[in-house]
Amino acid sequence: MSQEQSRPRRAPSDRRQSSGTTNVNSTLSIIIAVLAVLLGFFILRDIRSDQTGPAAVVQTETTVDPTQTTVGEVAVPTTLVLTSFKIQVTNASGISGSAGQLTTELQGRGYIVQPANNKSEITPKQTVTVVYYLLGSEQAAAAVANALGGVGIAAMPEPIPTETGNLGEATVMILLGTDLAGKPLGTGAAVSVPAVPAVTTTTG
Repeated sequence: MSQEQSRPRRAPSDRRQSSGTTNVNSTLSIIIAVLAVLLGFFILRDIRSDQTGPAAVVQTETTVDPTQTTVGEVAVPTTLVLTSFKIQVTNASGISGSAGQLTTELQGRGYIVQPANNKSEITPKQTVTVVYYLLGSEQAAAAVANALGGVGIAAMPEPIPTETGNLGEATVMILLGTDLAGKPLGTGAAVSVPAVPAVTTTTG
C-alpha cells in the first residue's frame, strides 16, 4: 500500500463547519450593525425632541417692511361711540394742507380730532397711510381705518412719529401717506382691516 493511500483524508465536514462558522460570524456582524443603527436613531430622536420641547424656546427678532401689509380681521362694534376717543392726524405725505383737510372731514363725520400736525424729522415720508393706536384702542382704530376706506392698523410705534413726539389726548393717530393725501374721505365699506407693522424710525 502506498503512502498516499495510507494517509487519512480530511473529511468534507470540516470544510462545511468552517464555512458555517464564517456565515454565523457574518450574520452576527449584520445584526450588531442593525442594532447600532437603531440605537443611534432612538438617541438622535430623543435629542431632537428635547431641543423642540418647551424648555428649548428660542426668541428671535424679525424685521418687517412697513409697506408690506398682513391682512387680519379687527372687529368694529356697532355700539362704538365716535366721541369716546380722540384722533391725531399727522402729515407724513409731504403734501401741504392734506392733514388739515382730513381733520376737517373726520370732524364732519362726528369724530373728535385734534389739530393736525406733521411727522417727526426722523420719520421717513410715507406712501401708505396707517392708523396707529395706543393699547386698548384697537377697536377705535379699526373704525377709523374703515372710515378711511380700509387702511392698515398697527400698535403705536416708539418713538411716536409726530413732530412733538407725543399725541396729547389722542389714542388713535393717522399717519397720512401720499395714497390718501388730498383725497376725499373713504366710504367706510371695508369688511376687513389690514394690520401692518409699526413704522420704523432711525436716530443718529
